[in-house]
Amino acid sequence: MKIKSALIVGALAVALAGCQTGNPYGYSGGPKQGIGTVAGAVAGGLAGSQFGSGSGRLWATGAGVLVGALVGNNIGRSLDRADQSYLQQASYGAFQTGQPQRWHNPQSGNYGYVEPGRSYQTAGSYCREYSQTVYIGGQPQNAYGTACRQPDGSWQIVN
Repeated sequence: MKIKSALIVGALAVALAGCQTGNPYGYSGGPKQGIGTVAGAVAGGLAGSQFGSGSGRLWATGAGVLVGALVGNNIGRSLDRADQSYLQQASYGAFQTGQPQRWHNPQSGNYGYVEPGRSYQTAGSYCREYSQTVYIGGQPQNAYGTACRQPDGSWQIVN
């Protein structure tokens, strides 16, 4: 029965991965989103196959595949560690200099910019407002906040 469940899960995962639009990886940045979809579908399907019996088990397996694929797809689309490092370096430069900073990760294709805003003093700390736009798979994600310089010279995002 476990082999049958594994085959069903694998077939559903491959079918879901084939439903992505655009290039084979789901976006121009690389394979993370496709891998996340397949891995999530497999994990969700295997987890779902542990519940119920007969047709109930088949339904639980199918639901697990769908939920796992959605979760895995979203995780794969998010910024990886290298993207976060590029963003952090650009943010530090923008906070420090007061000049807009751009970043680009050639491996993932993700990119963005950090625009520093007004600076001010509060409770003995030097703070700066900022906005940032990050393009993940060509789709912009905007954020706004404030960062304050710490005694050691680093910057901490406070909101």
